[in-house]
Amino acid sequence: MQQRRWTNASQPQTLQIAVFLLYINSAFLLLGLLLDNYFPLLYIGVFAGQIFAGYGIANERKWAYYLGIVMAFLPFLIRLYYGQSLIGTNLIGLMFEIALVALLVHPQSRDYQRIWFK
Repeated sequence: MQQRRWTNASQPQTLQIAVFLLYINSAFLLLGLLLDNYFPLLYIGVFAGQIFAGYGIANERKWAYYLGIVMAFLPFLIRLYYGQSLIGTNLIGLMFEIALVALLVHPQSRDYQRIWFK
């Protein structure tokens, strides 16, 4: 019987932390949207994409790995589109975004997903 899970302890540490960061980033995004009482469709899509990517990576799906990479680079692309600085104003958020990109493109993560993901 196939088991679905939100986290996967059998994956390398880089992917496990990336899954946690995807969930944490989506939680902070939702919190920010709720506090601002402003729900643009783009950010709702980013929220859903991060949840789906984290869940899919935990269940070893190739599409989720690629979605996770897109979700990791998306904050930088949004800032470029709106003409803002790539660094932004929130340094802690920037550290999370850079860490997520680094964890997903790390050779250990790439090799594991290439070999084991379906």
